[in-house]
Amino acid sequence: MEHNAPSGAPASSLRIEHVETPAEENGVQLLETEKTESSTSLSIVVVGASGDLASGKSSQHSLNFSAKIAYLRQNCNEKMDQFLKKCFCHSGQYSSEKHFMELDEKLKEKESGRSSNRLFYLAIPPSMFIDAVRCAKRSASSGNGWTRVIVEKPFGHDITSSREMTGCLKQYLTEDQIFRINHHMGEELVENLLVLRFSNLIFQPLWSRNYIRNVQFIFSEDFGTEKRGSVDLNQAKVLRSIRPVQLEDVVVGQYKDDGHGQGITSHGHPAYTDDPTVSTNSLTPTFAAATLFINNSRWDGVPFLMIAGKALHSKRMEIRVQFRHVPGNLYNRNFGTDLDKATNELVLRVQPDEAIYLKINNKRNSGCIWKVTLRCNRRREKVFIRSDELDAAWGVFTPLLKELEQKKIVPELYPYGSSGPAGVHYLAAKHSIRWENSVMTHEES
Repeated sequence: MEHNAPSGAPASSLRIEHVETPAEENGVQLLETEKTESSTSLSIVVVGASGDLASGKSSQHSLNFSAKIAYLRQNCNEKMDQFLKKCFCHSGQYSSEKHFMELDEKLKEKESGRSSNRLFYLAIPPSMFIDAVRCAKRSASSGNGWTRVIVEKPFGHDITSSREMTGCLKQYLTEDQIFRINHHMGEELVENLLVLRFSNLIFQPLWSRNYIRNVQFIFSEDFGTEKRGSVDLNQAKVLRSIRPVQLEDVVVGQYKDDGHGQGITSHGHPAYTDDPTVSTNSLTPTFAAATLFINNSRWDGVPFLMIAGKALHSKRMEIRVQFRHVPGNLYNRNFGTDLDKATNELVLRVQPDEAIYLKINNKRNSGCIWKVTLRCNRRREKVFIRSDELDAAWGVFTPLLKELEQKKIVPELYPYGSSGPAGVHYLAAKHSIRWENSVMTHEES
């Protein structure tokens, strides 16, 4: 890709570790060279492998155990030795081209003259992205294969900062070398929605405003900030069709303590503003619910409701597609005045349990719901975000974010471990929608 270049001055300290050795403070580069073909090698470089950003995505979480033991019939010592020989660690600084040149020499030694592809995973704060990419490009790019960079979210805080980051990255990389990833995008939930929609003929005629009443996206977590309060279907075309979110279509909240004692050391759960890393007068929302609309002929008038929040009563990640009521339903008397009980609903869930099920009505009095459950598939592709998709997504939310900031909107408080602020029910009621019990209470559907 590019020849080595002279280094710049060091910026921040950085330690390197072996994949099986205890992690140290600050960033670490964990490196693996894997033979993919007889004449081609793949080198994976995790920049910042010992930091908090990598702890949940790399093998670092395994270092919390005293030992990891595999019990099997075959003798695995030889395979283990072969694997460990491919792994090494290199100490350096993110802004030092000299240190990346030293890394390049070690990679070349491992690659043994073969054609080499190199993948850099940036498990570091966004403020360090550009320095690391510059050094990797100038001093550690592959000279006879491809070089790619995986960038973890966040991708800026509004459309301006997002465009600025993209512009800086493209000083050193082309768009097809940049792989922006949001780990939720890679979940089976999203992938199965695509497979379900486009590989099953029965949904094709139903997938429009004519039959779908609303779509709900629920991303809830049952924990708070935990002292971390500071830190190809042409998706772009769809995103550009979404009208900017209006303030009246949004509810923001912030969790307070659960009423069983306050403070980090109490037996109860503390409020967001009790977190030592958070300002006591912070207006940062820990919960948001919004209604979006798509301005095209297929989805005109269909509300897409989104919920995302921390410190709620359950950890849940699911999409719920609710269909319209049957006009002139002969069996309405069986449901009384509550016609929502007769709603057909398609649910795609990743958490708390992986499932796809369809709610339909049948004639059995013992139960009016039939569930068809399918296991979700493993990760596939389409987990990365292009710059035009990112730009279009920020275009939907940036006006709202600026309005929230300028008007200093105070988030509605909700208890830790609850279903969120009461305003979320009024938001749904505006569109004649009632949340499923399992979403807003502790009940399971």
